[in-house]
Amino acid sequence: MIDPKHLAELASLSLTSEEAESLARDLEKIVAYVGELQSLDLEGVPPTTSMGSTAALREDEPQVGLSHEEALAGAPQVQGAGFAVPTFVEQ
Repeated sequence: MIDPKHLAELASLSLTSEEAESLARDLEKIVAYVGELQSLDLEGVPPTTSMGSTAALREDEPQVGLSHEEALAGAPQVQGAGFAVPTFVEQ
């Protein structure tokens, strides 16, 4: 059984009890479907390496981006010359 509260905590999400129950049901359906897929006989079926068409791809072209000041202007917190983020790895 998947624990939606633990999953939400790992993803830094706040869920109501109703949302957690809904998420648990959805995740159980996903796991069940993956189980069905695992039972398929795929002998002789080549692996898929790409789902999309290469026709939609474009050449990469350099474009002007944000200046340093513009990028930091949208940050919730700035420290020195960069973005301030919470510590997430204990020393």
